[in-house]
Amino acid sequence: MTNKLYGLILAGGRGERLRPLTNDRPKPMVEIMGIPIIEYQVSWMKSQGITDVVFLCGYLGEKIFDHFGNGSDFEITAHYSYEDNPLGRGGAVKKGFSMIPNEITTVLVTNGDVLTNQNLNTLLDFHVTRSSTATVMTVLHPNRYGLVESDNSGNITKFSEKGNLPVYINSGIYFFERSICDLLPDIGDHETTTFPELVKSRKITSFSSNAFWTSIETQKDLSEVAAKIKTGKISLKPLNRK
Repeated sequence: MTNKLYGLILAGGRGERLRPLTNDRPKPMVEIMGIPIIEYQVSWMKSQGITDVVFLCGYLGEKIFDHFGNGSDFEITAHYSYEDNPLGRGGAVKKGFSMIPNEITTVLVTNGDVLTNQNLNTLLDFHVTRSSTATVMTVLHPNRYGLVESDNSGNITKFSEKGNLPVYINSGIYFFERSICDLLPDIGDHETTTFPELVKSRKITSFSSNAFWTSIETQKDLSEVAAKIKTGKISLKPLNRK
């Protein structure tokens, strides 16, 4: 029996909307207050028991290796899955699973550009009790615009700041069973190939999270997260290096 817990991070994004910051690094290596996005994510994983992280590398993947190395300075074990040609997210996850020991049957999978403080034990317990092949953490849709309310005559009655819309979206954070590999594409995206098949077989579940979550898409997102960290509105910590 092993005490190891594995996380796969999809870290090959080019981050076109973050250029020029991504001209010389993959999107997850863009910094918030001097710390790469992906280091905050690894810190979150490590703080809740993840021992091994497999970085699924594409564009400028060597930059991730240069930062983490074998992981010892960050008190994790780091592994790297490199793509000779783009495999898509589903293909990358399938290739990454091949690096995980067979006795590890349940694995955390995340997009490399999301940040959260969701309790992983709560998410994992939900996944296990549902006997699902995949559990998707879902979050309320963040509205990027202020809202305007008006009456039947067209008179504006209220301006509201940005908030969440009453619909849930895929957060890019999952627990997958190893059996999902039979359904993952060699090349392609799991959301358009694998997930629809799991819906048909009723083997995919949704965990609705109220924890902090954000996806980094633009330089404005970087600034907003940095401001929230500075003011204490959210708590995101970098790894304690040896």
